[in-house]
Amino acid sequence: MNIHFWHATFVVFAVMLPISIIGGAHAHDHQHPELNGWYESLHSGKGPCCDGTDAKRVDDADWESKDGHYRVRIDGEWVDVPDEAVVDGPNRAGRTMVWPYYLDGHPKPRCFMPGSMG
Repeated sequence: MNIHFWHATFVVFAVMLPISIIGGAHAHDHQHPELNGWYESLHSGKGPCCDGTDAKRVDDADWESKDGHYRVRIDGEWVDVPDEAVVDGPNRAGRTMVWPYYLDGHPKPRCFMPGSMG
């Protein structure tokens, strides 16, 4: 590899490092900064929901409940929500949200918080 490649790699790393360190402190809903502490406190049986990434808002057409279990469409793919990924407690934001992670290229819900269908 030549020196220009390593220099460019170092520059990208040096620029991205401070962004990743500061990244976890951003607002989850810029219109409701009073909810930031609440968002940061959310967790499921899989652990904390907020790991520096924001939740995805889910439209009513993209989630369903059947026999006490949930399914959600993430990036166009329907996935079952494991019971341990469901966040207990009231949904102060009101809308359905999912915090996805990816395994073998497929989305999985780390946390899921249902909203009100309708």
